[in-house]
Formats: sequence, C-alpha cells, structure tokens
Amino acid sequence: MQFAFTEDQELLRREAREVLSNGGWGRDELAELDFLDRAVVFEEVGRADRGEEFFDTNGPELERLASLALEAVGISAKALELGVEHAKTREQFGRPIGVYQAVSHPLADTFVETELARSLAYWAAWCVDEGEEEASVAVAAAKSYAGDVAVAACERSIQVHGGIGFTWEHVLHRYYKRALWIQAFGGYAREHRARVAAYLLD
Repeated sequence: MQFAFTEDQELLRREAREVLSNGGWGRDELAELDFLDRAVVFEEVGRADRGEEFFDTNGPELERLASLALEAVGISAKALELGVEHAKTREQFGRPIGVYQAVSHPLADTFVETELARSLAYWAAWCVDEGEEEASVAVAAAKSYAGDVAVAACERSIQVHGGIGFTWEHVLHRYYKRALWIQAFGGYAREHRARVAAYLLD
C-alpha cells in the first residue's frame, strides 16, 4: 500500500479551509470529486464545524464511517488549535497558563493522538477509494479511534479554557456535541474494535 497527497489535494485542502470557514460550498460541490479528494474536504468540514451539512446519510456505509472519521480529525485539530491559542494568551500569576504542565501535557497528548487519527482516517479513505479488501477493517480502526480522540480533544480544550469553555457563548460546545454524535454513530468504538480484533484473529 502506498499513499501520498498530491499537489492538487494539498491545494484543495487550502482552498477548502478558506472557503468553508467563510460559509462557502455545500455538499453538491463535492459530487464530482472522487472519495479521496472528498476526504481532504471532510477533514476541513470538521474544522469549520459544518459536518451536519456535508454528511451524506444515504451514502455507502464505509464511505459514511470514513467521512465521519475524517470529520473527527478536523474537530480534534480545531479543538487543539483553540486550546493552544488560549494557553498562549491567558495569564495566571503573571505567566501564560501554557507554561504549566497540567495545561501543556494534555495538549501535547491531543496533538499526538490527532496525528495518529489522521493517519488512520486517510488510510481508511484510501482503502475505500481503491476498493481494497481491508477497507472494512481500516474504516473500523479509523472510526473507533478518531471518534474517541475528537471527544477527548474537546474535553481537554474545555478544561484548558476553564469556566468560559463551559459556556454557550464559546464555540467549543458545538464541536463537543458533534464529536459525541460521531463517536456514537454506527456503534461506539468497542463495536468497531471488535471487528478489527476479529479480522486480526481470523
């Protein structure tokens, strides 16, 4: 298995990040793209908090689960970005709170977990796009891990933000609710991990 992003896909990612954050595009704009190109957009959809608009409830199961894993990666990345920004600017005792280990270490964990989730999600997307035999196990691995990571990323970011992170005025609660929905959709992580285990043990 060999996979690497093309230059066109990287351009698509940058364009998607800008356009989606400004309210542009809709699901119809993605109809002509192959699944791997759509995968790049799905991650940015999660980052822009527009997953509900782009999720195709009638699509094939593997595509639906893979797209949610990718959206979860985008949510994780955004939660991390918000947490890091707050940790750099919020001060306590005359120092940015990010200098304290109780703040910085959970954010570092989120970064590592998000990168692993991204690798799994794009492996799943590639397998689905190519019709690989291992597509179902790749999707199960990606969905189970990325969903859990998105929830944990939001929870850690809320904790870093302190009181404001729990308020309706802050955007984090929307990402958190979407992450919880993704985590539950199509079965919680334990069910997908059981599929991975069955594949490995068989």
